Amino acid sequence: MLGLSNEVYLLLDALAAILGLIVLITRFKLHPFVALTLAAGFLGLTSGMPVDKVVKSYQDGFGGVLGFVGIVLGLGTMLGKMMAESGGAAQIARTLVERFGRERVHWAMMFGAFLVGIPLFFEIGFVLLIPLVFIIARATGISLVKIGIPLLAGLSVVHGLVPPHPGPLLAIGVFGADIGKTIFYGLLVGLPTAIIAGPIFGALISKYVPGKPSEELMAQLAHEPEAKQLPGFGITLVTILLPVALMLLKSYADVAFDEKSIVRVWMDFLGNPITALLAALLLSLHTFGTARGFSAKQILKFLDESLAPTAAIVLIIGAGGGFKQMLVASGVGNAIGQMAVQAELSPILLAWLVAAVIRIATGSATVATITGAGIVAPIVTLVPGVNRELLVLATGAGSLILSHVNDAGFWMVKQYFNMTVTETFKTWTAMETIISVVGIVFIMILAAFV
Repeated sequence: MLGLSNEVYLLLDALAAILGLIVLITRFKLHPFVALTLAAGFLGLTSGMPVDKVVKSYQDGFGGVLGFVGIVLGLGTMLGKMMAESGGAAQIARTLVERFGRERVHWAMMFGAFLVGIPLFFEIGFVLLIPLVFIIARATGISLVKIGIPLLAGLSVVHGLVPPHPGPLLAIGVFGADIGKTIFYGLLVGLPTAIIAGPIFGALISKYVPGKPSEELMAQLAHEPEAKQLPGFGITLVTILLPVALMLLKSYADVAFDEKSIVRVWMDFLGNPITALLAALLLSLHTFGTARGFSAKQILKFLDESLAPTAAIVLIIGAGGGFKQMLVASGVGNAIGQMAVQAELSPILLAWLVAAVIRIATGSATVATITGAGIVAPIVTLVPGVNRELLVLATGAGSLILSHVNDAGFWMVKQYFNMTVTETFKTWTAMETIISVVGIVFIMILAAFV
Protein backbone atom coordinates (compact mmCIF):
# COMPACT_ATOMS: atom_id res chain seq x y z
CA MET A 1 0.00 0.00 0.00
CA LEU A 2 1.19 3.50 -0.92
CA GLY A 3 4.36 1.98 -2.33
CA LEU A 4 5.39 0.61 1.07
CA SER A 5 5.92 -2.97 2.15
CA ASN A 6 3.05 -4.45 4.10
CA GLU A 7 5.10 -4.58 7.32
CA VAL A 8 6.18 -0.92 7.09
CA TYR A 9 2.64 0.18 6.27
CA LEU A 10 1.24 -1.72 9.26
CA LEU A 11 3.82 -0.15 11.56
CA LEU A 12 3.01 3.36 10.32
CA ASP A 13 -0.68 2.62 10.59
CA ALA A 14 -0.26 1.47 14.20
CA LEU A 15 1.83 4.56 14.95
CA ALA A 16 -0.91 6.77 13.55
CA ALA A 17 -3.53 4.96 15.65
CA ILE A 18 -1.45 5.28 18.84
CA LEU A 19 -0.67 8.97 18.16
CA GLY A 20 -4.36 9.55 17.52
CA LEU A 21 -5.17 7.81 20.81
CA ILE A 22 -2.69 10.06 22.61
CA VAL A 23 -4.07 13.24 21.03
CA LEU A 24 -7.66 12.30 21.81
CA ILE A 25 -6.84 11.70 25.48
CA THR A 26 -4.37 14.53 26.07
CA ARG A 27 -5.47 17.32 23.71
CA PHE A 28 -9.21 16.78 23.39
CA LYS A 29 -9.66 15.26 26.89
CA LEU A 30 -11.73 12.43 25.46
CA HIS A 31 -12.49 9.61 27.88
CA PRO A 32 -9.95 6.76 27.43
CA PHE A 33 -12.77 4.25 26.82
CA VAL A 34 -14.09 6.24 23.84
CA ALA A 35 -10.57 7.07 22.61
CA LEU A 36 -9.46 3.43 22.71
CA THR A 37 -12.61 2.34 20.87
CA LEU A 38 -12.06 4.94 18.13
CA ALA A 39 -8.35 4.08 17.82
CA ALA A 40 -9.16 0.37 17.53
CA GLY A 41 -11.77 1.03 14.85
CA PHE A 42 -9.39 3.27 12.90
CA LEU A 43 -6.62 0.67 13.01
CA GLY A 44 -8.95 -2.10 11.88
CA LEU A 45 -10.41 -0.14 8.96
CA THR A 46 -7.09 1.24 7.69
CA SER A 47 -4.99 -1.92 8.11
CA GLY A 48 -6.78 -3.84 5.40
CA MET A 49 -8.88 -6.05 7.65
CA PRO A 50 -12.24 -7.18 6.22
CA VAL A 51 -14.87 -4.69 7.41
CA ASP A 52 -17.07 -7.41 8.88
CA LYS A 53 -14.22 -8.57 11.13
CA VAL A 54 -13.34 -5.17 12.58
CA VAL A 55 -16.15 -4.94 15.12
CA LYS A 56 -15.98 -8.65 15.89
CA SER A 57 -12.26 -8.45 16.68
CA TYR A 58 -12.91 -5.54 19.01
CA GLN A 59 -15.74 -7.41 20.71
CA ASP A 60 -13.62 -10.53 21.11
CA GLY A 61 -10.79 -8.56 22.68
CA PHE A 62 -13.14 -6.61 24.95
CA GLY A 63 -15.01 -9.68 26.18
CA GLY A 64 -11.92 -11.84 26.46
CA VAL A 65 -10.31 -9.39 28.87
CA LEU A 66 -13.37 -8.63 31.00
CA GLY A 67 -14.37 -12.27 31.25
CA PHE A 68 -11.51 -12.60 33.70
CA VAL A 69 -10.30 -9.18 34.82
CA GLY A 70 -13.81 -7.76 35.29
CA ILE A 71 -14.65 -10.42 37.87
CA VAL A 72 -11.37 -9.90 39.69
CA LEU A 73 -11.91 -6.14 39.78
CA GLY A 74 -15.35 -6.53 41.33
CA LEU A 75 -14.19 -8.95 44.01
CA GLY A 76 -11.09 -6.91 44.84
CA THR A 77 -13.07 -3.69 45.15
CA MET A 78 -15.57 -5.31 47.53
CA LEU A 79 -12.72 -6.63 49.66
CA GLY A 80 -11.17 -3.16 49.76
CA LYS A 81 -14.44 -1.57 50.88
CA MET A 82 -14.85 -4.06 53.72
CA MET A 83 -11.29 -3.37 54.85
CA ALA A 84 -11.96 0.37 54.78
CA GLU A 85 -15.14 0.33 56.83
CA SER A 86 -13.77 -2.13 59.39
CA GLY A 87 -10.59 -0.14 59.97
CA GLY A 88 -8.41 -3.11 59.01
CA ALA A 89 -6.05 -0.99 56.92
CA ALA A 90 -5.66 1.52 59.73
CA GLN A 91 -4.95 -1.32 62.14
CA ILE A 92 -2.08 -2.61 60.02
CA ALA A 93 -0.47 0.80 59.64
CA ARG A 94 -0.90 1.71 63.32
CA THR A 95 0.63 -1.56 64.46
CA LEU A 96 3.61 -1.06 62.18
CA VAL A 97 4.09 2.50 63.45
CA GLU A 98 4.10 1.25 67.04
CA ARG A 99 6.65 -1.44 66.20
CA PHE A 100 8.95 0.83 64.18
CA GLY A 101 8.85 3.92 66.45
CA ARG A 102 8.73 7.64 65.63
CA GLU A 103 12.16 7.90 63.99
CA ARG A 104 11.34 5.13 61.53
CA VAL A 105 7.66 5.89 61.04
CA HIS A 106 8.21 6.56 57.31
CA TRP A 107 9.49 3.00 56.93
CA ALA A 108 6.36 1.75 58.68
CA MET A 109 4.18 3.65 56.20
CA MET A 110 5.97 2.06 53.25
CA PHE A 111 5.65 -1.48 54.61
CA GLY A 112 2.05 -0.86 55.62
CA ALA A 113 1.13 0.48 52.18
CA PHE A 114 3.00 -2.38 50.51
CA LEU A 115 0.93 -4.94 52.44
CA VAL A 116 -2.40 -3.14 52.28
CA GLY A 117 -1.93 -2.30 48.61
CA ILE A 118 -1.62 -5.93 47.47
CA PRO A 119 -5.37 -6.56 47.06
CA LEU A 120 -6.38 -2.91 46.43
CA PHE A 121 -6.36 -0.41 43.59
CA PHE A 122 -3.89 2.43 44.08
CA GLU A 123 -6.69 4.97 44.46
CA ILE A 124 -8.52 2.87 47.06
CA GLY A 125 -5.36 2.23 49.08
CA PHE A 126 -4.51 5.93 48.90
CA VAL A 127 -7.90 6.99 50.23
CA LEU A 128 -7.76 4.33 52.95
CA LEU A 129 -4.34 5.27 54.28
CA ILE A 130 -4.01 9.00 53.62
CA PRO A 131 -5.87 9.89 56.85
CA LEU A 132 -3.16 8.02 58.75
CA VAL A 133 -0.50 10.17 57.09
CA PHE A 134 -2.23 13.33 58.28
CA ILE A 135 -2.79 11.97 61.80
CA ILE A 136 0.82 10.81 62.20
CA ALA A 137 2.26 14.02 60.73
CA ARG A 138 0.23 16.11 63.18
CA ALA A 139 1.05 13.89 66.18
CA THR A 140 4.80 13.54 65.53
CA GLY A 141 5.64 16.81 63.79
CA ILE A 142 7.36 14.89 60.99
CA SER A 143 7.16 16.30 57.46
CA LEU A 144 4.03 15.31 55.55
CA VAL A 145 6.14 14.49 52.48
CA LYS A 146 8.56 12.33 54.48
CA ILE A 147 5.64 10.17 55.64
CA GLY A 148 3.54 10.43 52.47
CA ILE A 149 6.11 9.53 49.79
CA PRO A 150 6.82 6.08 51.32
CA LEU A 151 3.05 5.49 51.41
CA LEU A 152 2.72 6.42 47.74
CA ALA A 153 5.74 4.31 46.78
CA GLY A 154 4.42 1.20 48.54
CA LEU A 155 1.03 1.50 46.88
CA SER A 156 2.41 2.36 43.44
CA VAL A 157 4.90 -0.51 43.31
CA VAL A 158 2.36 -3.22 44.10
CA HIS A 159 -0.17 -1.55 41.78
CA GLY A 160 2.23 -1.80 38.84
CA LEU A 161 4.01 -5.07 39.57
CA VAL A 162 1.98 -7.43 41.76
CA PRO A 163 -1.22 -9.33 40.88
CA PRO A 164 -4.14 -9.25 41.54
CA HIS A 165 -3.90 -5.66 40.33
CA PRO A 166 -5.53 -5.26 36.91
CA GLY A 167 -2.42 -4.17 35.00
CA PRO A 168 -0.23 -7.15 35.92
CA LEU A 169 -3.23 -9.50 35.64
CA LEU A 170 -3.96 -8.32 32.12
CA ALA A 171 -0.31 -8.62 31.10
CA ILE A 172 -0.22 -12.14 32.57
CA GLY A 173 -3.11 -13.08 30.30
CA VAL A 174 -1.52 -11.47 27.23
CA PHE A 175 1.93 -13.00 27.76
CA GLY A 176 0.69 -16.34 29.08
CA ALA A 177 2.72 -15.97 32.28
CA ASP A 178 2.30 -17.95 35.49
CA ILE A 179 0.53 -15.89 38.14
CA GLY A 180 2.28 -17.50 41.11
CA LYS A 181 5.75 -16.88 39.72
CA THR A 182 4.75 -13.34 38.76
CA ILE A 183 3.64 -12.63 42.33
CA PHE A 184 6.90 -14.04 43.71
CA TYR A 185 9.11 -12.12 41.27
CA GLY A 186 6.98 -9.01 41.72
CA LEU A 187 7.48 -9.05 45.49
CA LEU A 188 11.17 -9.82 45.04
CA VAL A 189 11.67 -6.82 42.76
CA GLY A 190 9.02 -4.60 44.31
CA LEU A 191 10.17 -4.47 47.94
CA PRO A 192 13.71 -3.08 47.35
CA THR A 193 12.30 -0.76 44.68
CA ALA A 194 9.74 0.62 47.15
CA ILE A 195 12.45 1.07 49.77
CA ILE A 196 14.59 3.18 47.44
CA ALA A 197 11.72 5.25 46.01
CA GLY A 198 9.89 5.52 49.34
CA PRO A 199 11.70 5.98 52.68
CA ILE A 200 15.10 6.78 51.16
CA PHE A 201 13.92 9.25 48.51
CA GLY A 202 11.16 10.61 50.78
CA ALA A 203 13.62 11.47 53.55
CA LEU A 204 15.81 13.27 51.02
CA ILE A 205 13.18 15.28 49.14
CA SER A 206 11.30 16.26 52.32
CA LYS A 207 14.24 18.50 53.22
CA TYR A 208 13.39 20.64 50.17
CA VAL A 209 9.61 20.09 49.93
CA PRO A 210 8.25 19.41 53.45
CA GLY A 211 4.56 19.74 52.52
CA LYS A 212 1.89 21.51 54.54
CA PRO A 213 -1.65 20.09 54.68
CA SER A 214 -4.62 22.41 54.72
CA GLU A 215 -6.55 22.50 57.98
CA GLU A 216 -9.81 21.86 56.11
CA LEU A 217 -8.47 18.66 54.55
CA MET A 218 -6.96 17.58 57.85
CA ALA A 219 -10.36 17.88 59.55
CA GLN A 220 -12.12 16.08 56.71
CA LEU A 221 -9.77 13.07 56.51
CA ALA A 222 -9.00 12.42 60.16
CA HIS A 223 -12.12 10.44 60.96
CA GLU A 224 -12.68 7.11 62.64
CA PRO A 225 -13.86 4.04 60.71
CA GLU A 226 -17.47 2.98 61.16
CA ALA A 227 -16.62 -0.26 62.95
CA LYS A 228 -17.16 -0.29 66.70
CA GLN A 229 -14.13 -2.51 67.24
CA LEU A 230 -11.14 -2.63 64.87
CA PRO A 231 -10.02 -6.07 63.65
CA GLY A 232 -6.77 -7.40 65.07
CA PHE A 233 -3.50 -7.06 63.18
CA GLY A 234 -3.16 -10.82 62.67
CA ILE A 235 -6.67 -11.49 61.38
CA THR A 236 -6.42 -8.48 59.05
CA LEU A 237 -3.20 -9.84 57.54
CA VAL A 238 -4.71 -13.31 57.17
CA THR A 239 -7.74 -11.90 55.36
CA ILE A 240 -5.97 -9.66 52.83
CA LEU A 241 -3.07 -12.03 52.15
CA LEU A 242 -5.27 -15.12 51.69
CA PRO A 243 -5.51 -14.63 47.87
CA VAL A 244 -1.74 -14.28 47.56
CA ALA A 245 -1.15 -17.41 49.66
CA LEU A 246 -3.59 -19.48 47.60
CA MET A 247 -2.05 -18.34 44.30
CA LEU A 248 1.46 -19.12 45.54
CA LEU A 249 0.30 -22.59 46.63
CA LYS A 250 -1.12 -23.13 43.15
CA SER A 251 2.24 -22.27 41.63
CA TYR A 252 3.99 -24.66 44.03
CA ALA A 253 1.53 -27.47 43.23
CA ASP A 254 2.11 -26.99 39.50
CA VAL A 255 5.79 -27.72 40.05
CA ALA A 256 5.60 -30.37 42.78
CA PHE A 257 2.72 -32.57 41.54
CA ASP A 258 1.83 -34.42 38.36
CA GLU A 259 -0.65 -32.74 36.03
CA LYS A 260 -3.33 -35.34 36.79
CA SER A 261 -2.75 -35.33 40.55
CA ILE A 262 -5.92 -34.61 42.55
CA VAL A 263 -3.90 -32.28 44.80
CA ARG A 264 -2.76 -30.24 41.82
CA VAL A 265 -6.26 -30.13 40.33
CA TRP A 266 -7.74 -28.77 43.56
CA MET A 267 -4.88 -26.31 44.15
CA ASP A 268 -5.28 -25.01 40.59
CA PHE A 269 -8.95 -24.43 41.39
CA LEU A 270 -8.35 -22.79 44.76
CA GLY A 271 -5.39 -20.78 43.47
CA ASN A 272 -7.28 -19.32 40.53
CA PRO A 273 -7.41 -15.53 41.14
CA ILE A 274 -11.20 -15.52 40.99
CA THR A 275 -11.57 -18.34 43.52
CA ALA A 276 -8.84 -16.92 45.76
CA LEU A 277 -10.34 -13.43 45.86
CA LEU A 278 -13.83 -14.82 46.40
CA ALA A 279 -12.52 -16.83 49.36
CA ALA A 280 -10.92 -13.70 50.85
CA LEU A 281 -14.09 -11.68 50.29
CA LEU A 282 -16.24 -14.33 51.99
CA LEU A 283 -13.81 -14.43 54.90
CA SER A 284 -13.87 -10.61 55.12
CA LEU A 285 -17.66 -10.62 55.47
CA HIS A 286 -17.01 -12.12 58.89
CA THR A 287 -13.60 -10.72 59.91
CA PHE A 288 -14.33 -7.20 58.63
CA GLY A 289 -18.13 -7.43 58.81
CA THR A 290 -20.18 -9.37 61.34
CA ALA A 291 -17.27 -9.68 63.78
CA ARG A 292 -17.02 -5.87 63.79
CA GLY A 293 -20.67 -5.43 64.68
CA PHE A 294 -22.03 -4.69 61.19
CA SER A 295 -25.46 -6.01 60.28
CA ALA A 296 -26.18 -7.92 57.07
CA LYS A 297 -27.97 -4.81 55.74
CA GLN A 298 -24.91 -2.61 56.39
CA ILE A 299 -22.57 -5.11 54.73
CA LEU A 300 -24.82 -5.25 51.65
CA LYS A 301 -24.77 -1.44 51.51
CA PHE A 302 -20.95 -1.41 51.65
CA LEU A 303 -20.68 -3.93 48.80
CA ASP A 304 -23.20 -2.04 46.65
CA GLU A 305 -21.35 1.25 47.17
CA SER A 306 -17.99 -0.30 46.31
CA LEU A 307 -18.83 -1.20 42.71
CA ALA A 308 -19.85 2.19 41.29
CA PRO A 309 -16.31 3.70 41.20
CA THR A 310 -14.95 0.75 39.17
CA ALA A 311 -17.27 1.24 36.18
CA ALA A 312 -14.86 3.52 34.28
CA ILE A 313 -11.88 1.28 35.06
CA VAL A 314 -13.72 -1.79 33.75
CA LEU A 315 -14.66 -0.03 30.50
CA ILE A 316 -11.11 1.25 29.94
CA ILE A 317 -9.64 -2.21 30.50
CA GLY A 318 -12.19 -3.79 28.14
CA ALA A 319 -11.55 -1.20 25.43
CA GLY A 320 -7.82 -1.70 25.87
CA GLY A 321 -8.35 -5.40 25.33
CA GLY A 322 -10.26 -4.59 22.14
CA PHE A 323 -7.43 -2.36 20.91
CA LYS A 324 -4.89 -5.04 21.76
CA GLN A 325 -6.89 -7.62 19.80
CA MET A 326 -6.98 -5.26 16.81
CA LEU A 327 -3.18 -5.03 16.92
CA VAL A 328 -3.03 -8.82 16.79
CA ALA A 329 -5.77 -9.36 14.17
CA SER A 330 -4.38 -6.72 11.80
CA GLY A 331 -0.89 -8.22 11.88
CA VAL A 332 0.69 -5.17 13.50
CA GLY A 333 1.84 -7.08 16.56
CA ASN A 334 3.60 -9.70 14.46
CA ALA A 335 5.30 -7.00 12.37
CA ILE A 336 6.62 -5.26 15.47
CA GLY A 337 7.76 -8.57 16.89
CA GLN A 338 9.68 -9.39 13.72
CA MET A 339 11.35 -5.97 13.79
CA ALA A 340 12.37 -6.40 17.42
CA VAL A 341 13.85 -9.82 16.69
CA GLN A 342 15.87 -8.44 13.80
CA ALA A 343 17.09 -5.54 15.93
CA GLU A 344 18.15 -8.01 18.64
CA LEU A 345 16.69 -5.78 21.33
CA SER A 346 15.99 -7.43 24.66
CA PRO A 347 12.25 -8.23 24.74
CA ILE A 348 12.16 -7.37 28.46
CA LEU A 349 13.73 -3.97 27.84
CA LEU A 350 11.45 -3.44 24.83
CA ALA A 351 8.36 -4.18 26.98
CA TRP A 352 9.48 -1.56 29.50
CA LEU A 353 10.29 1.02 26.82
CA VAL A 354 7.01 0.64 24.91
CA ALA A 355 4.93 0.89 28.09
CA ALA A 356 6.98 3.88 29.28
CA VAL A 357 6.43 5.83 26.06
CA ILE A 358 2.68 5.22 26.12
CA ARG A 359 2.50 6.09 29.83
CA ILE A 360 4.28 9.43 29.31
CA ALA A 361 2.05 10.25 26.37
CA THR A 362 -1.34 9.22 27.74
CA GLY A 363 -0.90 9.53 31.50
CA SER A 364 -2.62 6.19 32.06
CA ALA A 365 -0.77 3.24 33.54
CA THR A 366 -3.67 1.00 32.54
CA VAL A 367 -3.61 2.10 28.90
CA ALA A 368 0.20 1.77 28.87
CA THR A 369 0.09 -1.76 30.24
CA ILE A 370 -2.68 -2.93 27.92
CA THR A 371 -1.23 -1.39 24.77
CA GLY A 372 2.39 -2.22 25.61
CA ALA A 373 1.60 -5.85 26.33
CA GLY A 374 -0.38 -6.14 23.09
CA ILE A 375 2.49 -4.74 21.04
CA VAL A 376 5.21 -6.87 22.63
CA ALA A 377 3.23 -10.11 23.02
CA PRO A 378 4.15 -11.60 19.59
CA ILE A 379 7.81 -11.65 20.63
CA VAL A 380 7.02 -14.39 23.14
CA THR A 381 6.47 -16.86 20.30
CA LEU A 382 9.33 -15.56 18.16
CA VAL A 383 12.16 -15.42 20.71
CA PRO A 384 12.85 -18.67 22.57
CA GLY A 385 13.56 -18.58 26.26
CA VAL A 386 11.96 -15.23 27.12
CA ASN A 387 10.83 -15.20 30.73
CA ARG A 388 7.15 -14.31 30.48
CA GLU A 389 6.80 -13.35 34.13
CA LEU A 390 9.60 -10.79 33.77
CA LEU A 391 7.90 -9.43 30.64
CA VAL A 392 4.86 -8.75 32.82
CA LEU A 393 6.99 -6.96 35.42
CA ALA A 394 8.86 -4.94 32.79
CA THR A 395 5.60 -3.76 31.24
CA GLY A 396 4.29 -2.81 34.67
CA ALA A 397 7.45 -0.94 35.57
CA GLY A 398 7.34 1.00 32.32
CA SER A 399 3.72 1.94 32.90
CA LEU A 400 4.64 3.84 36.10
CA ILE A 401 7.24 6.24 34.72
CA LEU A 402 7.04 10.06 34.72
CA SER A 403 3.51 10.74 35.93
CA HIS A 404 2.75 14.35 35.04
CA VAL A 405 -0.13 16.73 34.29
CA ASN A 406 -2.00 14.30 32.01
CA ASP A 407 -2.34 11.80 34.88
CA ALA A 408 -5.24 12.06 37.33
CA GLY A 409 -2.98 10.66 40.05
CA PHE A 410 -0.70 13.69 39.69
CA TRP A 411 -3.52 16.06 40.57
CA MET A 412 -4.83 13.83 43.33
CA VAL A 413 -1.44 13.86 45.09
CA LYS A 414 -1.04 17.60 44.48
CA GLN A 415 -4.38 18.42 46.11
CA TYR A 416 -4.10 16.06 49.07
CA PHE A 417 -0.57 17.18 49.90
CA ASN A 418 -1.38 20.86 49.24
CA MET A 419 1.64 21.30 46.91
CA THR A 420 2.29 23.48 43.88
CA VAL A 421 2.67 21.90 40.44
CA THR A 422 6.45 22.32 40.67
CA GLU A 423 6.56 20.67 44.09
CA THR A 424 4.45 17.79 42.80
CA PHE A 425 6.96 17.26 39.97
CA LYS A 426 9.81 17.19 42.49
CA THR A 427 8.07 14.65 44.72
CA TRP A 428 5.42 12.49 43.05
CA THR A 429 6.74 12.59 39.47
CA ALA A 430 10.31 11.95 40.59
CA MET A 431 9.17 9.08 42.85
CA GLU A 432 7.24 7.37 40.03
CA THR A 433 10.22 7.68 37.70
CA ILE A 434 12.56 6.23 40.34
CA ILE A 435 10.21 3.25 40.75
CA SER A 436 10.17 2.63 37.00
CA VAL A 437 13.93 2.95 36.44
CA VAL A 438 15.03 1.09 39.58
CA GLY A 439 12.40 -1.55 38.84
CA ILE A 440 13.68 -2.32 35.35
CA VAL A 441 17.26 -2.45 36.67
CA PHE A 442 16.29 -5.09 39.24
CA ILE A 443 14.23 -6.96 36.61
CA MET A 444 17.19 -7.11 34.21
CA ILE A 445 19.43 -8.35 37.04
CA LEU A 446 16.85 -11.02 37.92
CA ALA A 447 16.67 -12.01 34.25
CA ALA A 448 20.30 -13.09 34.43
CA PHE A 449 19.44 -15.72 37.04
CA VAL A 450 15.97 -17.06 36.11
